[in-house]
Amino acid sequence: MSDVPGAPADLLRSLTRAERLLSRRLGAVLADDALSIEAWRVLCLLADGQGHPMSEVSAEASLPPGTLTKLVDQLVDRNLVFRRIDPIDRRRIRAYLTARGRREHARLDERVRASLAELGVPQAADLVSQLDDLIGRLDPARQREHADAVGPHR
Repeated sequence: MSDVPGAPADLLRSLTRAERLLSRRLGAVLADDALSIEAWRVLCLLADGQGHPMSEVSAEASLPPGTLTKLVDQLVDRNLVFRRIDPIDRRRIRAYLTARGRREHARLDERVRASLAELGVPQAADLVSQLDDLIGRLDPARQREHADAVGPHR
């Protein structure tokens, strides 16, 4: 894209290509279980056991609300996810993994990790950390969350 190595266009191209290739690779791993990358993202978010509002799941899975609702309906039909009214804000719905969903996530997580290990990326944790830092710098909402977590400046 650019004659200058390390130009912003190179970063965008490289990130986009890496995401597409990684999605294709993981999609092949998940296809045996008829699970999409989007469904995997939802299961991974819900795997923390906290339950998440559907609006948060939509944002984290990069899916519009209507598409997410259909996807979660499919996961509910497969007994991987269930929904409950938020006990604090009864206008909100929270999604959780079922016991079967937790087992399936753990099983699939092992397969995904094995597939990634085959790539031989020794510093995957470093790469994730650097990308999370970049995301934090690019996403104004995350910048505000960080500022709120750190507290007022002195």
